[in-house]
Amino acid sequence: MKACGKMRFDVLTVHPDMCTGPISVSILARAIESGLIDVNVHDIRDHGIGKHRTVDDTPYGGGSGMVLRVDVVDKAIQAVSSPRAHVILMDASGKRFDQSDARRLAGFDHLVFVCGHYEGIDSRVRQHLADEVISIGDYVLTGGELPALVVIDAVSRMLPGVLGNPESILEESFMDGGLEAAPYTRPRQYREWCVPEVLTSGDHERIHQWRRAQSEQLTRRVRPDLLDDDDN
Repeated sequence: MKACGKMRFDVLTVHPDMCTGPISVSILARAIESGLIDVNVHDIRDHGIGKHRTVDDTPYGGGSGMVLRVDVVDKAIQAVSSPRAHVILMDASGKRFDQSDARRLAGFDHLVFVCGHYEGIDSRVRQHLADEVISIGDYVLTGGELPALVVIDAVSRMLPGVLGNPESILEESFMDGGLEAAPYTRPRQYREWCVPEVLTSGDHERIHQWRRAQSEQLTRRVRPDLLDDDDN
C-alpha cells in the first residue's frame, strides 16, 4: 500500500498515442507538473519477438483475431515493475470499477495498467501476472487504453493536492453513495428558467438540506440501485 511521495502510473499498450493526449491537459497535466503523480506510457512492442517485434499470435483451438502473448506482456510488466507495484489488467470481464475502487487504489504507490487489444490477452496474464482485473462497464471497446485513462483520472482526483479545492470532492456523485445535487451559476435567470431561490438565500444550513434532498431525489429517480434496500 501507499508509503510516501508521488504516485506512479505505468500504462502498457501497443498503441501509446491513444494515451498521451489526455494526460497532457487539465488536472492530470497540472498534477504531473506539480510532482504529485507520474504517468508513463510504454509500448509493449518494445518487448516484441524477433525483428518485427511480434506481440501477438493466433489463438490455440482456433477462432478469429489475434491474442497478445503472455511472454511479451510479462517482459513489459517486469520492465516497469517495482517492489510496491500493483498490476491491473483492463478487461471487459473484470470487476466493474466504481468510486470505492478509486479510493482504494489511491492507497497504492505504484499502479501498472496492462491494456489489451485485438482479440484479447493470453489468459495466463490474468491468472499469474495481474493482481486484479478491472472493467469500466458492460460494453466492449477496441482496447484497454481508454479504460486505463478513466481509472487513472478517477484515482488521481483522490490524491491530496491534485484538486485545487480539496473540499470539492466531498459532495461529488458517489462519494456518499448517491448522485450530486444539480449545480447552478449565473445568470440567475435565463429565458424563463430561474435558479432555485434557496441557493441565493445565503442560508447555508438551508442550502445544505436542500442539496441533500435534491441528491436523494435525483438518485432515487435516475439510479435507485445506489440506494440501500431499506430506502427504496
